[in-house]
Amino acid sequence: MSYELYTKFDSRASFYGKAHVTETDNKLILCSYSTDVCVIDLKTNKATVNSGYSMTTNRHIKEFLKQNGFKAENTKQILKDYLIKEVVL
Repeated sequence: MSYELYTKFDSRASFYGKAHVTETDNKLILCSYSTDVCVIDLKTNKATVNSGYSMTTNRHIKEFLKQNGFKAENTKQILKDYLIKEVVL
């Protein structure tokens, strides 16, 4: 199942279709501008971010993490807590 990421914590009214979440049995995958950028493993309740991105994509990641109960104060904290060295999607 896939759906558009809506804004709940961000000051913008919408992300205008540029961020989508795909739900599988074990993962939530955030896709921003056609790139998978963040994964939440539902079995372990751990989030991973693949890299640092543009300011807008970082907003998408922050919103996604916050909506799913993860700490997401700013890009520096997000990369420190969730960045992975190799991509596992």
